[in-house]
Amino acid sequence: MDKKVHELLNQQINKEFYSAYLYLQFSNYFKEIGLDGFANWYMIQAQEERDHAMLFYTYLQNEDQKVTLDAIDKPEKEITCTMDVLKAGLEHEQYVTALINDIYGAAYDVRDFRTMQFLDWFVKEQGEEETNAKDLITKMELFGSDAKGLYMLNQELGARVYSAPSLVL
Repeated sequence: MDKKVHELLNQQINKEFYSAYLYLQFSNYFKEIGLDGFANWYMIQAQEERDHAMLFYTYLQNEDQKVTLDAIDKPEKEITCTMDVLKAGLEHEQYVTALINDIYGAAYDVRDFRTMQFLDWFVKEQGEEETNAKDLITKMELFGSDAKGLYMLNQELGARVYSAPSLVL
């Protein structure tokens, strides 16, 4: 495996675990303000991010590549309101999309088709994640200022259940 591709894949493990930490912070915020449905939604996001980290981890191991685990940074997002969280979530997903695209580009440059194929699932996943984050913002803008609307949105988010990724390595 190309050295740069290996390095970027290894770094992505850390970025995915950081994403899990960030979403746990968001879940905690919502739990503290009594929006358990929102807390549930972000708890599931955290679970997904941990799974993503493990997919990168397993891929590197399956490719006989060394895995190096670095320290995970503490999330430093300043949260003052619900919309701060939702917008930070979208911003973070856009950042992760850029990271995935960078890895894909590096793999493309060296004709690492196996890694490109592995990353195809993540490219699709990031499109879904950005859409979900945008949809949350739109729903909050439409219904969040109305107590009944916020209650219904909280109920909707509380109904989300976790399902592990279906990517086969």
